[in-house]
Amino acid sequence: MSIPHIASYPMPSPEQFPKNKVNWAFHPDRAVFLVHDMQAYFLRFYDQGSELIQTLKQNLVAIKAFCQKQNIPVVYTAQPNDQAPEDRALLNDMWGNGVNDFPELQPIIPELAPKDHDTVLVKWRYSAFHRSNLQELMQAWGRDQLLIGGVYAHIGCMMTATDAFMRDIQAFMVGDALADFSDAEHRQALTFTAGRAGAVIATEQVLNSARKASGLTYEALKQQVLAILDDDDVAEFDPDEDLINFGLDSIQIMNFVAQWRTLGVEVSFAELAQAGSLNGWWSLIDMRQSVEAV
Repeated sequence: MSIPHIASYPMPSPEQFPKNKVNWAFHPDRAVFLVHDMQAYFLRFYDQGSELIQTLKQNLVAIKAFCQKQNIPVVYTAQPNDQAPEDRALLNDMWGNGVNDFPELQPIIPELAPKDHDTVLVKWRYSAFHRSNLQELMQAWGRDQLLIGGVYAHIGCMMTATDAFMRDIQAFMVGDALADFSDAEHRQALTFTAGRAGAVIATEQVLNSARKASGLTYEALKQQVLAILDDDDVAEFDPDEDLINFGLDSIQIMNFVAQWRTLGVEVSFAELAQAGSLNGWWSLIDMRQSVEAV
């Protein structure tokens, strides 16, 4: 009934990640970083010296340091060690007494210990949104993207990503900053998220995302496009609809190509015509800038 000992497995590498169904781009100024259930209790089931756990910790620490530099809010989930039976309820049937039996293991691991300005949410169920004010905090911060790392990938992390999707929050699972019961379940979580609820991103992509600030940002792109539309089209604008339907012509697109070249963004008229929508354009530009930044 409790969590069994977890055998180590290789951390999935970015080239092994599933293809994302959506073309969302990660933006530091829109993001909140969720460090999910990184309590000593949940890590006790792993070999602490394994490459999996060392990589997990290393990548989460690197992402948190990046978030601090970029003023990205960091939020933690942590189960309490004194859960009443009515609070734990069905969790007892599925997982036993959990942290209640190991109160000394309730704290988040020292490498990722929250700072005074971080937020720690009480974790009651699989989703971090359940019985918490996570959504309200994100709205107050003006953030609509949730970056997720921690344990366990196919349970709380995946369920939180799915819950975020149902709240119109873009969830990004950091595929190489997660751990799970097995390699198969880790990959299952990435595949489900990439195809049904969010996007899978690599630690390196997160750390490189701020480099795009010297190039073109999504908001700047959107404003450039909206500036040449008439008021009626702006009111009905859909970033997933082909921009030709809003009246953009070839001369305007060529002007964009020339402007962006001065920012170091190399895209062609043909590529933009094929990409079609604003989000399609951004997916192309974001990928191009990511390659140039490395």
